[in-house]
Amino acid sequence: MDENVCLWDVSTGKPLRILIGHTGDVESVSFSPDGRMLASAGGDEDWTIRLWDANTGKHRRTLTGHTWAVKSLCFSPDGQTLASGSFDCTVLLWKLVP
Repeated sequence: MDENVCLWDVSTGKPLRILIGHTGDVESVSFSPDGRMLASAGGDEDWTIRLWDANTGKHRRTLTGHTWAVKSLCFSPDGQTLASGSFDCTVLLWKLVP
Protein backbone atom coordinates (compact mmCIF):
# COMPACT_ATOMS: atom_id res chain seq x y z
CA MET A 1 0.00 0.00 0.00
CA ASP A 2 3.04 2.31 0.09
CA GLU A 3 3.35 2.54 -3.75
CA ASN A 4 6.68 0.66 -3.77
CA VAL A 5 7.95 -2.78 -4.72
CA CYS A 6 10.50 -4.29 -2.35
CA LEU A 7 12.88 -7.05 -3.46
CA TRP A 8 14.13 -9.21 -0.61
CA ASP A 9 17.14 -11.45 -0.10
CA VAL A 10 15.47 -14.62 1.12
CA SER A 11 18.68 -15.96 2.67
CA THR A 12 19.11 -12.96 4.97
CA GLY A 13 15.54 -11.66 5.20
CA LYS A 14 16.80 -8.18 4.34
CA PRO A 15 15.63 -5.94 1.51
CA LEU A 16 17.88 -5.77 -1.56
CA ARG A 17 16.27 -2.74 -3.18
CA ILE A 18 13.05 -0.75 -3.25
CA LEU A 19 11.52 0.09 -6.63
CA ILE A 20 9.87 3.50 -6.52
CA GLY A 21 7.62 4.88 -9.23
CA HIS A 22 3.98 3.91 -8.80
CA THR A 23 1.58 6.63 -7.67
CA GLY A 24 -0.92 4.24 -6.11
CA ASP A 25 -0.84 0.88 -4.39
CA VAL A 26 0.85 -2.03 -6.17
CA GLU A 27 -1.66 -4.79 -6.90
CA SER A 28 0.48 -7.47 -8.56
CA VAL A 29 4.05 -8.34 -9.52
CA SER A 30 5.46 -10.95 -11.89
CA PHE A 31 8.98 -12.02 -12.83
CA SER A 32 9.81 -12.86 -16.44
CA PRO A 33 10.63 -16.54 -17.02
CA ASP A 34 14.38 -15.81 -17.17
CA GLY A 35 14.18 -13.75 -13.94
CA ARG A 36 15.73 -10.67 -15.53
CA MET A 37 12.63 -8.48 -15.67
CA LEU A 38 9.97 -7.66 -13.11
CA ALA A 39 6.56 -6.23 -13.95
CA SER A 40 4.47 -4.40 -11.35
CA ALA A 41 0.83 -3.38 -11.62
CA GLY A 42 -0.63 -0.15 -10.28
CA GLY A 43 -3.93 0.05 -8.45
CA ASP A 44 -5.75 3.10 -7.07
CA GLU A 45 -5.35 6.07 -9.43
CA ASP A 46 -2.18 4.62 -11.01
CA TRP A 47 -3.42 2.01 -13.52
CA THR A 48 0.04 1.57 -15.07
CA ILE A 49 2.36 -1.37 -15.52
CA ARG A 50 6.00 -0.71 -14.82
CA LEU A 51 8.82 -2.88 -16.12
CA TRP A 52 12.02 -3.09 -14.08
CA ASP A 53 15.44 -4.65 -14.48
CA ALA A 54 15.28 -7.25 -11.70
CA ASN A 55 19.05 -7.19 -11.12
CA THR A 56 19.59 -3.44 -10.88
CA GLY A 57 16.12 -2.14 -9.99
CA LYS A 58 16.28 0.32 -12.91
CA HIS A 59 12.93 1.36 -14.36
CA ARG A 60 12.80 0.27 -18.00
CA ARG A 61 9.35 1.18 -19.30
CA THR A 62 5.83 2.18 -18.29
CA LEU A 63 2.85 0.63 -20.05
CA THR A 64 -0.47 2.49 -20.10
CA GLY A 65 -3.81 1.48 -21.54
CA HIS A 66 -6.02 0.26 -18.73
CA THR A 67 -8.71 2.60 -17.41
CA TRP A 68 -8.89 1.15 -13.91
CA ALA A 69 -6.71 -0.75 -11.45
CA VAL A 70 -4.45 -3.43 -12.94
CA LYS A 71 -4.97 -6.55 -10.84
CA SER A 72 -2.95 -9.31 -12.49
CA LEU A 73 0.15 -9.89 -14.62
CA CYS A 74 1.58 -12.93 -16.37
CA PHE A 75 4.52 -13.34 -18.75
CA SER A 76 4.36 -15.75 -21.67
CA PRO A 77 6.76 -18.71 -21.39
CA ASP A 78 9.20 -17.04 -23.84
CA GLY A 79 9.06 -13.73 -21.93
CA GLN A 80 8.19 -11.76 -25.05
CA THR A 81 4.56 -11.01 -24.15
CA LEU A 82 2.98 -9.78 -20.94
CA ALA A 83 -0.72 -10.24 -20.19
CA SER A 84 -2.44 -7.83 -17.81
CA GLY A 85 -5.92 -8.01 -16.32
CA SER A 86 -7.79 -5.04 -14.93
CA PHE A 87 -10.93 -4.04 -13.05
CA ASP A 88 -11.87 -2.28 -16.31
CA CYS A 89 -12.91 -5.77 -17.52
CA THR A 90 -10.11 -6.06 -20.08
CA VAL A 91 -7.11 -8.25 -20.60
CA LEU A 92 -4.33 -6.58 -22.59
CA LEU A 93 -1.39 -8.28 -24.27
CA TRP A 94 1.86 -6.32 -24.47
CA LYS A 95 4.64 -7.22 -26.92
CA LEU A 96 7.87 -6.60 -25.01
CA VAL A 97 10.49 -7.12 -27.70
CA PRO A 98 10.89 -5.15 -30.96
